[in-house]
Amino acid sequence: MADLTLQTGGLPFRKMHGLGNDFVVVDARSAPDLVNEDTARAIGHRYFGVGFDQLAVLRESDVADLDVEFWNSDGSKADACGNASRCVARIIMDETGQKAASIRTGRGTLQAVDAGEGLISVNMGQPQLEWDQIPLAHPVDDLNALPIEGAPGAAGIGNPHMVFVVNDAEAVPLSDVGPALEHHPLFPERTNVEFIHVIDRQTLRMRVWERGGMITLACGSGACASAVVAHRKGLTDRKVTIHLDGGDLEIDWRDDGVWMTGPITHVFDGVIRREFLENI
Repeated sequence: MADLTLQTGGLPFRKMHGLGNDFVVVDARSAPDLVNEDTARAIGHRYFGVGFDQLAVLRESDVADLDVEFWNSDGSKADACGNASRCVARIIMDETGQKAASIRTGRGTLQAVDAGEGLISVNMGQPQLEWDQIPLAHPVDDLNALPIEGAPGAAGIGNPHMVFVVNDAEAVPLSDVGPALEHHPLFPERTNVEFIHVIDRQTLRMRVWERGGMITLACGSGACASAVVAHRKGLTDRKVTIHLDGGDLEIDWRDDGVWMTGPITHVFDGVIRREFLENI
């Protein structure tokens, strides 16, 4: 990566995705760390930049295999991104030849393992189920039924989630309802919004409006939050398959945390030209 930077005078990156939830990965271990709010927003633009759902910046770590910082396409930061964590874990495993990896994020240090057949599992930790951890603006009587029309549940997975159980997730007009719900005053840091319907006790269908103002094909932390809320409402077992627009994730809420398993894809490598960065 360092040689490529010197040769091109730009910023090398990987484009990866988990079920269509797509990421730009910048390795700041061996290249200049040029990412800030402005560069994240510029690189994230679908038409004037590269485009991503999240940007992951890799840094050296003294407590894990590496540190990762996540940025949304609107230039805001996120403590957690489940599918990006699985992509980063694949990078580490390819580098080390090992079947496990540790990643320090704003969520804490996450453990990941190679689950075989192209699948990566990551432990996203225990869900945050106190109002001030999610966080909410004030205490509520029941996190499983917030005082919002539709009585959604709430959970934190390193980022806030509002989860609605509906009759048909396919019928929800996400682009119409998502923006207002993202900015609901009960969520001072804004929130991801999931709509799920129950197929059976082991299966959910989910669609998501992600914090940062977008519909995404998949959301790993949202899938974890949806599984937690559905189980706490008594609708499902602790282990479920979640059908997302981009494919399926397996979520297993175990004693040591919420494990998420699914595929990742490394699409291409590229270089963001210096001229682009200088004009931001």
